[in-house]
Amino acid sequence: MIIIDKVMNITKSHPYIKYPGNVHFECSLCALCCGDTETNVRKILLLKKEAEEISKKTQRDIESFAEKTDDKAPYVYVMKKTKNSKCVFLKEKLCTIYDIRPLICKFYPFKIDNLGNQHYRFSYTKECPGMGKGSQLKKTFFKILFSEFITSMKKNNS
Repeated sequence: MIIIDKVMNITKSHPYIKYPGNVHFECSLCALCCGDTETNVRKILLLKKEAEEISKKTQRDIESFAEKTDDKAPYVYVMKKTKNSKCVFLKEKLCTIYDIRPLICKFYPFKIDNLGNQHYRFSYTKECPGMGKGSQLKKTFFKILFSEFITSMKKNNS
């Protein structure tokens, strides 16, 4: 499989990636991740290239769906929200930009922490109702996510 080979090559250049063990996840399409909750104010962060791609595909100016941020590098924009504190691209619990959704959305309920010296750690939020459901995620799942992370960062820096 080409994607697996590509992932293996990328992860070989990063000597230490800590993956969570015995994790089950299945998205329940609840859209909890697409907006604020009673206990969590979400910031859907965008890389410059992601904002540009969304702008191009939706034919909207970046300023119509995102605001600049200076303190979240490498992210430079924060997605705007509707009056009910949901992502502006969420319609009836469905993402209207799903095919080009930001990296941070692809990762949820997982996140990756850069610990320095080529060390990374995956973690997840238990707030997501899909956690603990579905089949157990294999290491390959996280390697594919990591590959998307590396690809996005390289694309953003080009």
